[in-house]
Amino acid sequence: MINQARICAEFARQAAIESPSYQEKLMAEYLKERFSALGASLQEDRAGSQIGSQSNNLIFRLAGTKVGAPLMLSVHMDTVGPTAGLVPVLEDGVFRSQGDTILGADDKSGIAEIIEALEVIREEQIPHVPLEIVVTVCEEVGMLGAKHLDFSLLEARRGLALDTTGAEHAIHRAPAAKRIQVEITGKAAHAGVAPENGISAIVIGAKAIAAMHLGRIDAETTANIGRLKAGQAVNIIPQHLSLEGEVRSHNPEKLTKHVAQIVACLEREVNKADIMVEGQKIEASLKVKVFDDYPAMHVPLHADILQLVQQAALTAQVPLQVKAAGGGSDANIFNAHGIETVIIGTGMNKVHSVEEEVKVADLVKIARLLVEVIRAA
Repeated sequence: MINQARICAEFARQAAIESPSYQEKLMAEYLKERFSALGASLQEDRAGSQIGSQSNNLIFRLAGTKVGAPLMLSVHMDTVGPTAGLVPVLEDGVFRSQGDTILGADDKSGIAEIIEALEVIREEQIPHVPLEIVVTVCEEVGMLGAKHLDFSLLEARRGLALDTTGAEHAIHRAPAAKRIQVEITGKAAHAGVAPENGISAIVIGAKAIAAMHLGRIDAETTANIGRLKAGQAVNIIPQHLSLEGEVRSHNPEKLTKHVAQIVACLEREVNKADIMVEGQKIEASLKVKVFDDYPAMHVPLHADILQLVQQAALTAQVPLQVKAAGGGSDANIFNAHGIETVIIGTGMNKVHSVEEEVKVADLVKIARLLVEVIRAA
């Protein structure tokens, strides 16, 4: 049923098209031609101009050949870097990049699997409900495409997002995340001549970070400080420190509580960092911004879309484990907008690294699963 040579050729073509976040134009042009050849119509939103991307989000539609509620399939066209000179290589049944680049299986493996499934649907004239294929931009830089998607263009209230590692699990739960942006201001001074006249923003930040609970907090919650920027020169007490972090949790109370713990560590160290210079008290200051990065998703085990995927997996003889995940994706955004969306793996592995890979057997497996999902929808 699945044409292995065709899906391999499809993935290789896509992978060779460089499309890092914000620079998706060539990939978008290719997809417009490819889906048009499959008989799909196209709608674009205006997300590109809103977020600074070369492309908008693309919505491809295939009219239904049977009555039923529309089904959405979601993927993203952007990749992380490095991509310059990307050459996909197939060896011993596994795609990898030839050089020091990512492969782009995240998320082009998912796009190739959808296209192969649609080829099979057309060849075998399998009846199907209306299909909406949503291809977003800038997923890798905070799901910006999905966050700026014009949801009024979508009719589907259920869907699948093809965007996680492995090929034998379905994600029905994912955490919410809050992002934390911090600015600490101390006082500059010459590090060799008068260090006692300075307040080091780096020292304040280091002490605060050392007191924070970071990493795996519990089964539902994680926290991380991921970016630090400070200092002008090694002989100057650093006056400014910027840092960014995040907290993720499946539990909204734990999410709020742990953000507060991180902020309290910062406030405590800033409040202690004061000095006297020529009889004048000098104090450090703190600015903290906390904002929602993405909402949690929780698709109930009895939900129609999850039952559909599980039944299709049995028909396609694809092992499928339903589980929760620790990361966010476009599916979080779709669920927040009332489109019950489950995430399935595409076979991609070692993503966001130059060791990224995907097995041909997994491309075939997921394409076969998609055919059965579409058939049964």
